[in-house]
Amino acid sequence: MRIKSLFAVVGVVVLLCSSVVMAQSQEDEVVQQYLNRMTKKHTQKLTYISGHFEMNRINRNNDYNKFATNVSTNLQGTSLPWLSQAKTLGADFGIVFNQKFAWSIGGEYWLKMGQSLSGDYYYAPIGANITNPKSELQVYGFTTGLQYYLVNHPELSGALNNIAVRIGGTAGFYQVSWKLWNEYENLNLSTGLSTGSNTTFKDNAPGFAMNLGVDYPLNFHNMAIGVDLSYLYLNFDKVAWYNTQNEEVVATYNNSPDSRVELNLSGVRGRIELKRFFSW
Repeated sequence: MRIKSLFAVVGVVVLLCSSVVMAQSQEDEVVQQYLNRMTKKHTQKLTYISGHFEMNRINRNNDYNKFATNVSTNLQGTSLPWLSQAKTLGADFGIVFNQKFAWSIGGEYWLKMGQSLSGDYYYAPIGANITNPKSELQVYGFTTGLQYYLVNHPELSGALNNIAVRIGGTAGFYQVSWKLWNEYENLNLSTGLSTGSNTTFKDNAPGFAMNLGVDYPLNFHNMAIGVDLSYLYLNFDKVAWYNTQNEEVVATYNNSPDSRVELNLSGVRGRIELKRFFSW
């Protein structure tokens, strides 16, 4: 009797162990199937980051240069220079898709333009000396762009095996701040008079650019040097500040409402950038 009971217990144990082994095997099989599906679904992605320096050749026929010429005739012993060049620093993050397209977002910061003078100068419109007059512009912007690789393109591994040629375009949103000396003879558009004092003139505007670029591989950590030539259209046409009565105050180049200064910073640009690709 005891032997039969022992055999029965052993049988039950063997049956339970078999069930556990079978269940574990089925569980392992389900997990492996899931992992296989996830592996098939994963697509290798290629991204990049870059930092750049840009030189902007601003079109000389612009309102600011007319303003500088007009103001210089009213300042004794000095003059305001024209705007002709601007230097820009920036960074971008991009995603390469369909092998030959790259979409990017980024930002750029324009180094200060204009001039700050030291000393006392006679300013004719007020008939008195002014101290340390200045006319300084500051610009920054956020951009997004699309590039198309005409010749060669970076591999999914992140490597750029040969010189790549690309074309593209960008669109951005820019902000400008223009600081003038406090005694500058501005124009209140509501009253037709000067306010006698100034604060910072500001405006924002969209900007658009078309470019042709070349990427040269460095064969080091998937890095490349990029060189671009582009044309930027950027015109701030509502530059002003507002007083406590919400009246619009503007700068002019011949003291009339029709000569309101628009800060047109359009022109040809040359860029050099350091770029690194990442595959994941």
